[in-house]
Formats: sequence, C-alpha cells, structure tokens
Amino acid sequence: MAALVRTFLLLSLAVLVPLPMSSAPASTPSPVATESAYFGGGCFWCLEAFFEAQPGVVGVVSGYAGGSTRNPTYEAVCSGETGHAEVVRIDFDPAQTSYLALLEKFWLIHDPTSLNRQGPDVGTQYRSIILWADEAQQRAAEAAKTALQARLDGRVVTEIVPLATFYAAEVYHQDYFRRNPNQGYCRAVIAPKLKKLGVK
Repeated sequence: MAALVRTFLLLSLAVLVPLPMSSAPASTPSPVATESAYFGGGCFWCLEAFFEAQPGVVGVVSGYAGGSTRNPTYEAVCSGETGHAEVVRIDFDPAQTSYLALLEKFWLIHDPTSLNRQGPDVGTQYRSIILWADEAQQRAAEAAKTALQARLDGRVVTEIVPLATFYAAEVYHQDYFRRNPNQGYCRAVIAPKLKKLGVK
C-alpha cells in the first residue's frame, strides 16, 4: 500500500513540476535585401504613383538628382538652374522583379523621345533620365535604350548618367497622388495615364 502511495505522489509531482523553458531566442524573419533604381521622366508624382503599383516594388521616394546644387528645394529645381531633374528612387525586391523589368515599365510611363518635356510639364527638370548606381545597371540601361531605339522611329533622348546624390523631395511631395487624388493635376494628367496603363 505504501509503495502505491509513493508511486501516486511521484506521478503527481511530475505533473506539477514545470518543464524547463528553452533559452534560445525566438527566430525573426530576415529583412528583405532590396535594390534601388533611379528614373526621371516628367513629374515625379506620376512616376511615383505608377511604380508604387508594380509587383516587387517595396517603396518609392520622390526626389531630385542629376544636378550640381546641394540640398535643392522644389522651387529651386523648378527654376531650371540647379541642373537637377525630378526623379524617383524605386526600392524593389530582386527576388520578385528585376531592374530590367523596371526599365521596361519606365519606357511605358513616359515618352522617351520628348526632349525636356512630358505633356504639360516643360523644362530640363522634366527630362528623361536614368541614373545608374553600379556598372551592372549602366550596362542594362544602355542595352535597354538600344533595344528601345530599334523599335521606335523617333530618337530616344533619355540620358544615362551615374548617380551622384539622390535628394529626397519635401514631405508634401511623397505619396502625392495617393493623398490628393482629387487635386486638379492628379485628375487631369495622372489618373488618365494610370488608367490607360491598367493601374487602379
């Protein structure tokens, strides 16, 4: 009888004593290793809205690049005296899309044969430009431009230059179309262009 009682007590203790917790930290997902492309072709509000909707793109930032003035403002860039163009930085996941795929999208969203003008936007700040971040991007951009030229009658005027510094534009320019869909320019220019390209 005593043996049965001891066995019962031992089993009860086994149930009550908590199992030791693992000291190993919980695993966390690895951050996505993104790459960036830098394009300019008309107003950056339009480019931003278009590329934000593309598969594999994780973020788009409107800004200025291609000129010599440090820390340019929107007003200064609009004067045409800074040398900068309105551009976007497109951060993308290379496991989901590629730089080449983004280049093909870039040709669709603007007219690469129009010199210093896209629709109602006129000036060197609206020029067609690709700023490459490394030699692989340079080779890809030049090859894509050559292939595009073979398909078009007009001369492709897109500049292909090394990226020096990208300056993010003022906060009120970021996500502009998404935040201001009823603004005049957005309704008259951006919305019809996005609709034509199948972007909702």
